[in-house]
Amino acid sequence: MENEPGTPGRAALHGPPARHLPAELTSFIGRATELAEVARLLEFARLVTVTGPGGVGKSRLALRAATLAEAAGGFADGIRLVEVSGVQDPELLGHAVLEALRLTDSTARPPVDVLTEQLADRELLLVLDGCEHLVAACAELVDALLRAAPRLRVLSTSRESLRSPAEHLLPVAPLSVTAVPGATADAVRLFADRAAAVLPGFRLDEHNAEEIALLCRRLDGIPLAVELAAGRLRALSVEQIALRLDDRFRLLTGGARGALLRHQTLRTTIGWSHELCTLQERLLWARLSVFAGSFDLEAAEYVCAGGAIEADQVLDLLDQLVAKSVVLRVAEPVGRPAGREAGRSGRGSGGVRFRMLDTLCEYGGQWLRTTGDELRLRRRHRDWYLGLATWGEAEWFGPRQAETAERTSLAHPNLRAALEFCLTEPGEEQLALVLAGTLWFFWVGSGHLGEGRHWLDRSLALAPEPTEARAKALWVTGYMATLQGDLASAGPVLEECRRQAVATGDDRALAYAVHRQGCAALIGDEPARAAVLFEEALWHYNTIGELNCNVLMAMFELGIAHLFQGETETGNLWLDRVRGICEAHGEKWAYAYALFALAYSDWAAGELRTARARARECVRLNHLFRDLLGIVLAMDVLAVLETEGPDSDLFEARVLQGAAHRMWQAVGTPFFGSRIFNGPYRECEARARAGLTEQEFDEAFELGAALDLDAAVRRALGGELPGPPGDGGLPGPRPAQPSPVPAR
Repeated sequence: MENEPGTPGRAALHGPPARHLPAELTSFIGRATELAEVARLLEFARLVTVTGPGGVGKSRLALRAATLAEAAGGFADGIRLVEVSGVQDPELLGHAVLEALRLTDSTARPPVDVLTEQLADRELLLVLDGCEHLVAACAELVDALLRAAPRLRVLSTSRESLRSPAEHLLPVAPLSVTAVPGATADAVRLFADRAAAVLPGFRLDEHNAEEIALLCRRLDGIPLAVELAAGRLRALSVEQIALRLDDRFRLLTGGARGALLRHQTLRTTIGWSHELCTLQERLLWARLSVFAGSFDLEAAEYVCAGGAIEADQVLDLLDQLVAKSVVLRVAEPVGRPAGREAGRSGRGSGGVRFRMLDTLCEYGGQWLRTTGDELRLRRRHRDWYLGLATWGEAEWFGPRQAETAERTSLAHPNLRAALEFCLTEPGEEQLALVLAGTLWFFWVGSGHLGEGRHWLDRSLALAPEPTEARAKALWVTGYMATLQGDLASAGPVLEECRRQAVATGDDRALAYAVHRQGCAALIGDEPARAAVLFEEALWHYNTIGELNCNVLMAMFELGIAHLFQGETETGNLWLDRVRGICEAHGEKWAYAYALFALAYSDWAAGELRTARARARECVRLNHLFRDLLGIVLAMDVLAVLETEGPDSDLFEARVLQGAAHRMWQAVGTPFFGSRIFNGPYRECEARARAGLTEQEFDEAFELGAALDLDAAVRRALGGELPGPPGDGGLPGPRPAQPSPVPAR
């Protein structure tokens, strides 16, 4: 059939790549030569590493270069930033890259295999920022990606080389401190710019230019040192700053000016800036070092309060550290829709986040260790994020699912840090089980099955005691293994969970174990056995008064088990029940799966228009959650629908099959290895093969397989991409402020 208005034609691969780089909050000064060199190197080099000491401006230079490349449209599939500094476990590096690329890690395969497969034909610039603590892991991953993806370029920053065969190094020196005729030195310009931000009305003029130039020379033009010095202008004059710094330098060098190494200059400047902070500001600086990546005010107030700092003092102290350039306000990535950030209290959009540069965070961490208070702070940090996870699990059943997914995604680096603490601190293993199990909604609903199993496997290995937390971790692990098509792993852990639940009288764990055994039976092409298990699980859920997304999914799964047995009326009754409960509670995630099953039922009944509308809505909703499984199930229904009726388009059907095939590669075993789930695909494939030439059949599939996720969704929806998470959510009450979950 002819394309409807707004529907992509056969040659359309995808629209303009989305922008995913953070906005710059302060002006970029100098570095014209370095920026030109980065651009030149990226024309032919596969890997460019910007190297230099801490504080020299590596990250800012790389980000600026990437932003310019993005504006020039130099990479057809866009540019993505991976903040490697927030990843401490080398085994999670691949998961972090998948997350930055908005690729789900739902398979049981190693992340590098998924990445090489997904990036093979992409023209992309990948920015890896802060690689020095994971040099070997970064080098190994980059080498594998560059071999598999000939059009991929990597721009990395590190204090040392990655030592990769493809690497081209770009050492970064401090900013120039010597003026050239007709131009001000870059370091002086930087000082003046940052000074104007903290001291309104500040101007570089003939009265202060010489003093500023002298100060910048004493700071060796190191950007971080210059910015820290400029941050003191609220309390000191330029001359006072220079005199106080000079005294510190003389103590270190015995009066031999110029003998200070650059790394000593930076450390001395940081130490001097630290000394000029009040005692409370220094203490907050140290305590903030427990955060990984960004954090919000509420988290800082809970984690860092105590002793000399009251919770209601944190805001003012944090504001002072921002003014002194110790803490940065964090910008949303360019292209991220406004309003996606919401604090745990549900205060709505526009929440401000903060972070510390790695160099300053390391300094604060050293001071925290000297206070003897590190363990208490890390426990408070863990408690806060355990509270966030617990509240997220509760909110997952309701109208704020998309906001919950985004809030949890923003907290992801800190959740990793909390999990790592629990797994490395003796006596905390049970809380690792609690946290990893509580996050099931994030692992499953936001496309992190691989990482979720990583944490759960580690936790289960360290905590073999038959506790309630272990029971939950067991059924969550079995659930995720089932979704990955890994039934060989799912069966034993679900059976262990069931036996433990019976032995300990844990009715809730028993319900979940039986439910997930039903899922395994359904995917194993045993719909009759699955239906019996789902009915048993629902009886247990009803007995204990359980009603949440998992219960709704059991109803959905029971409904589709009946459909697969030809019991359409019974199946539709269960699916309509799911839909009604979802609508009453504003729930969207389970609702989307019910729409998939109803679309499948409508297709089988010949209700093509209704089936298409429901399948498209399923795609739209699951795209908000980045739930690739839900998208691909509906995509296969949409593909077979293109083969139906007088307006059938077999070519388009095959395009959608190609797009779905690419998604299944990221989800796991196609159709879970299930013959029944594979039914619509096989029917569509047979019809397309019969009606298309061999060339058209292959060409359409390749066209679909070349679509990225957003382009595939856009095509499936008829040319429109759904709005950001949070759009389209049913209205509901604003949740109350949750409390962190104390471990002690």
